[in-house]
Order: sequence, then C-alpha cells, then structure tokens
Amino acid sequence: MRRATSSPPDLPGYTFIKILGSGGFSDVFLYEQKLPKRRVAVKVLLTEELTAANRAAFVAEANVMAQLSTHPYIVTIHQADVAADDRPYFVMEYCSGQSLAERYKSETFPIADALRTGVRLSSAIATAHAAGILHRDIKPANVLTNDYGWPALTDFGISSAVEEDVLPVFTGTLADALAAENTSTSGTGASVGMSVPWSPPEMFDDDPQPDPRSDIFSLAATIYTILAGQTPFEVRGHSNGTLDLIGRIERGAITPMSRDDLPASLNAVLRKGMATHRDDRFATAVDFARALQRIEIELGYTPTPIDVPNLQVDAPSRPSGPPDADETRARGVSTIAIQPPIFERSTPAEAAAVAVESTKLRSPVVVSNATPVEETVVRTKAPTTAEPTADVPVEAPAGRSLRGVLIGILIGVVVVIAIVVVIVIPKGTPSTQPTAAAGGGGGVVNVSTVPSPTKGVATNSADGTSVTFSWVNPKPKTGDTFLWSRAETPDQNTPTTTPQAVVSGIVPGSKVCINVSVLRDGTTSANPLVVCNQ
Repeated sequence: MRRATSSPPDLPGYTFIKILGSGGFSDVFLYEQKLPKRRVAVKVLLTEELTAANRAAFVAEANVMAQLSTHPYIVTIHQADVAADDRPYFVMEYCSGQSLAERYKSETFPIADALRTGVRLSSAIATAHAAGILHRDIKPANVLTNDYGWPALTDFGISSAVEEDVLPVFTGTLADALAAENTSTSGTGASVGMSVPWSPPEMFDDDPQPDPRSDIFSLAATIYTILAGQTPFEVRGHSNGTLDLIGRIERGAITPMSRDDLPASLNAVLRKGMATHRDDRFATAVDFARALQRIEIELGYTPTPIDVPNLQVDAPSRPSGPPDADETRARGVSTIAIQPPIFERSTPAEAAAVAVESTKLRSPVVVSNATPVEETVVRTKAPTTAEPTADVPVEAPAGRSLRGVLIGILIGVVVVIAIVVVIVIPKGTPSTQPTAAAGGGGGVVNVSTVPSPTKGVATNSADGTSVTFSWVNPKPKTGDTFLWSRAETPDQNTPTTTPQAVVSGIVPGSKVCINVSVLRDGTTSANPLVVCNQ
C-alpha cells in the first residue's frame, strides 16, 4: 500500500503548484519561484525520516548535485535549506518532459534516439566518476527530460524516485530479499538502496563493493530497457519477483530482444555492458560511450559528442623563471573526439571499406568545445563522378600541370581498386558476438551474417504436458545445425540437426517460449527466433 504524500512546506519566495511524486524517503513538489520567476522542483525529506543518517545523506546528495549540476545532462540544483517545519529541502531544475520510464512504457524507442541518449548519459556518468562519485541507482525513472528534450540524470545519493516502478525496488542485503518478496513495499534496511531490475550482481553481496563498472552495468540495462520495452532480466509470462530477477542477473540470463531493427553490434555492446563479471564490462563510461558512437557511425548517424569536464592539463614547456602574472589559464567542458577505427587492428578488406566510406564525408570530423548542436542533421549523398573510359581523353584543366593530372588519375585508380577489394575479397568468418574495444581504442565491429530462423510453429500435446516446436531455415547451407534454449534460460543451449525441438514436463496450460538460432561454421544468428505456444 502506497503511503500518503506529505504536505508541501511553506517556502518564502516560492508558491506551491502541485505534487510531482514521492519516494521512500522524500516527496517532490512543483513550485513557482518568484524571483527570478521560474518553475522549480523542490525535494523535501519526510518528517519520519529525519534521522541523523538520512539528514547527512540528504545534505550529501545536495552537495553532489551542486558539484555536478553544471553538466548539460545532470539536473541542476539551485538552492538547499531547511524549511520552517524543520524539513530539509533543496530546489532543483524542473524537467517538464517525461522520464525514460514513462517513455518506454508508452512508445517504441527509435534506435538513433537510444544511442544518442546512451552517449549523453555516459557523459554525465563519466563526469560523476571523474569527481569520485558513484550514482548507484541508474534506471529509466531517474532520467528525466528537460525543456529541450535532453536527458537529465537525477537522484544522486538516496533512494527516492519521482515514479514508482512496477518491478521491485529493494533495499537491504540479499538475506532480506525473502522478506521483501511477499510485501508490496520496498524494504527499509540501512544499506544503500538499489533497484533490482537494473542492478549488477555485485550489489547483491552481503557487503556490496560497487565501482564505476557497476554504474556502467546499470546504464547498459537502462538503454536495453528503453529499446526492449521491458527490463533485461524480465521474462514475460513468468514470475518476475525479487528473487527471480536476482537469480537471472547472477546467471547473466539476459532476455533476448525481439526487435528486428536492432543491430547485432548494439546487442553485443549492451551485453558486454551487462556482463556478469565486472572485468568483462567496459572499464569506463567513456569506453561505453565510444562503443555507442561507433554504432552510430556504422548506421550512418552523426556521432553524438561525449561531453566531460577538462582535467588538469600539463602546461607546455617554457623557459625557467617566475610565472607570468598576465598568463591566463582556463578550464571548461571538453568534448572527447570521436575515435575512428584503427586500421592496424583490421583486415585489409575492412580497412579499405572504412577508407571508401570516409570518402563520402565532405570534411573530417572536427569536435570543438562548443555545446552540441541539437537540430536535426540531414545527410546527403556525395555527388558521384563518372569514371573516365579509355575512349574519352582526359584534358588537363587550365592552370594545372600534367603532373597534377597524373597524380589525380592515380588517386582515382587507387580508390577504384579499394572498392573492388571490398566487394571481391571475403572478410572471413564473422564472429558470433560483435565486439567493441573495451579500452575505447576503436576497432571494426563484426556483424553476423547467418540468417535467423523463420516461420516458427508451436504445437501442444494432447495432454498439454509437452510442446513441439518447429521452424524454417530461410537460406539453408550444407552443414547448418541449430541451437535452441528455453526463453527463461537463454544461456543453456541444446544443439539439433533438425528444425524441431520438444519441451516436455510442463504444466498444462502454461506458456512456453524458446529461442532458436542457426549455427553455421561456428557462427550463430544475430537475432534468435522466439517461438511461443500461446
């Protein structure tokens, strides 16, 4: 049963408008500030939660947000104080748009929007990590949208959200999960609050020791959620209680995404971000952002800049002597340059492919310290130039030497050869899982070309205790086999040489789903087929 919202405090210089939401430790209200006149969100700590520890956590959150709030994708804090009724509060930027939680439940998130949001949130999280701060509770409900449509990360330091999630929000150690399993409210333990559906396995230890890679897991889980329309370890039609989710998270049993437009490379990046062992994840939020940038480039989108504060930069060497009093030193927000693929790590054919693609750009990518451009960018195809034939003489333009013409012809021949190499020379066997460099050092993403099965059919037995599944290999090749697994245990694959599988020992009338992939030369389908009996 949800608790009643507290009454809004009387704040000098502010006029109460309405309640925005409530969480476990605080309520959020909308006020209008009189001078300067603007709408603001005011977060107020509950009277019954005025313990010394909660007061300290509240003050710490205000200080953390003030330290980070100059970042374009972190909610700005304007003021913090104590109301006349002794309730601490702080005044924040009012984000009028929907949270990511509201959006993914009401619409299908475009791939381009999800990539852009992921890079921007990575910028915010990298900024917090650079300041020595872990968020610990990254999830769709804690990402608001400001008046410009930009994501705004909020809720640093204490467990309170503007929107109450349908899936469990758990506070306490793993031993307390049994008590939380059969209750409708979250626990009130003294340990750090966390939202189970987006939490990494290490947060379920009796003594959690999170690090920046823990936030990366939650960020990857958040991007998965807005793309899939559900949390990564939720299995529709099955129990999704606290212990169910914790068990799947600890096993790494990510539910396959059913979107047909999801690039295999993006699926691989998200799975790497949500790896069970933190050493297998991206090392930093910037590395995760770079991996998303490479997918933007792969899909032909304009890469989203990564905005992080400038760190201390060594001054250029100068003659010894006292420093110049007139010397100016500036620190600001820097944008991390987009890293192109490194040809030394690629095959000759892949390097040629990148070289040909780069010829379509009018100018090299130049990243400045300016605010990212937010208007829609329309990319037009570069004008094509007819290749000269042997029957048409090439005349040197006026003012050019014959040597310049010959050099131009030679460059054209090299480009044509590169195109032929890309088309004719095979790239070898693609990997089962596309890879992206965890160290942010670029690299070419390999995409599986093995087709996904189609026309899945499920037939229940007469007594309902088994289901026979069948499917079709759309482009069969000699040596093809299949891998199938129950949807709730996607990591437990069963091989078969025929396009058929039988699941027995089920409860009559229950829903059963399987994932099926084609296995060809050690490579599986990029997007498994999901077949259900109802």
